[in-house]
Amino acid sequence: MMHPTTGLHHVTAVAGDPQANLDFYAGRLGLRLVKRTVNFDDPGTYHFYYGDRTGRPGTLLTFFPWAGMRRGRRGPGETSLVSFSVPATALGFWEDRLGAAGIVTGRAERFGVTRLRFSDPDGLALELAGDGEPGTGGLWDQAGIPAEAAIRRFSSVTLQLRSTEATRAVVTDVLGLVPGPVDGAIQRFDPVGGGLGGVELRQDETGAVAFGAGSIHHIAWRAAGQEHQLQLRGEVLGQGLGVTPVVDRTYFRSIYFREPGGVLFEVATDDPGFLVDEAERELGHGLKLPPQYEGERAAIEAVLPPIRVPGTDVVTVEGQ
Repeated sequence: MMHPTTGLHHVTAVAGDPQANLDFYAGRLGLRLVKRTVNFDDPGTYHFYYGDRTGRPGTLLTFFPWAGMRRGRRGPGETSLVSFSVPATALGFWEDRLGAAGIVTGRAERFGVTRLRFSDPDGLALELAGDGEPGTGGLWDQAGIPAEAAIRRFSSVTLQLRSTEATRAVVTDVLGLVPGPVDGAIQRFDPVGGGLGGVELRQDETGAVAFGAGSIHHIAWRAAGQEHQLQLRGEVLGQGLGVTPVVDRTYFRSIYFREPGGVLFEVATDDPGFLVDEAERELGHGLKLPPQYEGERAAIEAVLPPIRVPGTDVVTVEGQ
């Protein structure tokens, strides 16, 4: 493998009520809403991006919130867990903060790292892994959470699969991730050189997938730029897998393919990033539309529900 990814770029999931989603991720977890736009394939639906101060790749959890959508059900062939990284010394803080809001948590250990497990309002399985660095550079510090406790970035995602063999070949031979330790039925794969932002493959045939609120739509891997992305696209084609042409998503360029276990993968470029249409201090304040929908702004705003961004004085008027 000559062109390895440097790890996770973003994870995209489905939510129900958009305000409940904002209250949990921007409010309770203290992530920054770095972009408020729409689903490019369904412009009557929001697309929220949460991350660090500027939405750097590797920090981004994004959502399509469909109000009233039924809750999903986990099973083989999907991403079943999103793990964020925090310093080990912060786990007690988060246990108290989440518990005070009535959120049930539980501690577990995997690969020698203590983790705090819980779910979001739609049942999306999350954990805080105590493997984060103590440094505070780039963190969002306006959410009332001490910098020493704030979420750093992704630690990993976990895929639940009927069989891991074919998926293992993709993450090593296409993405260039390095096989790591095994813990029971789970094996971890990390970016070259170590660090966070890898994937854990768990062989587990139990359950039956039903896509809905709380389900993860896809996971995206990093490409440094367009040339790197095309190299990775060639690796995908070399494995006999179907892959889309390059799609412009305004803040990055993307290709999509489904790995053999059934999980939708994306490869997204690091550039141009979220400052392309908003200054850093204004990130997430305005509804940003891709050029093909700008002429329909009034109609789109008329169907989007009004929302309030926790911790700010930003109240939208969409839907009013």
